Amino acid sequence: MLTRRHFAGGGLLLAGAGLRAARADAGVMEIRMLSDEDGSHVGFDPVGLLLQPGQTVRWVCVANYHTTTAYHPDNDNHALRIPREAKPWASGVLMPGETFEVTLTVEGVYDYFCVPHEYAGMVGRLIVGKPIGPGSLPFDWFKGHAEGRTWQEVPPEARAVLPSTEEIMDRKRIPAKGF
Repeated sequence: MLTRRHFAGGGLLLAGAGLRAARADAGVMEIRMLSDEDGSHVGFDPVGLLLQPGQTVRWVCVANYHTTTAYHPDNDNHALRIPREAKPWASGVLMPGETFEVTLTVEGVYDYFCVPHEYAGMVGRLIVGKPIGPGSLPFDWFKGHAEGRTWQEVPPEARAVLPSTEEIMDRKRIPAKGF
């Protein structure tokens, strides 16, 4: 899995103008990182997205400051919600106009969150190919397993926002609510 972070420059104007999850170039899907003016409503748009192995996801910070961080024990001991064979990512803080990219090659469900806004429900779900792996299991799948005894659970506020794998497989793209 490759990652890349850079400044979007003029592309931010297009993202801010309401283009949603547009194909920026072949194989790249964009997810906007959004916020209302006072930061009380935040989210990823789309919140759910179906990809094919080898596709790149580009997160574009449109407003406020955000991160995109895989649910993985390497990221502050969060529960594993991406395929075991996949490399976890953590963008660090992105400011408006900055972007972060990940190329996903391992099939499965990838749940991710924004570090400062996880408890506000700023989470997203990607399915690469098939809905398999830890992200396709119940949120408490690791309870009773030695490996997961110290993992942080996905908070209820985040669980409530994530679309089901069935909905993503059926609709391919699930827009954020309220933006």
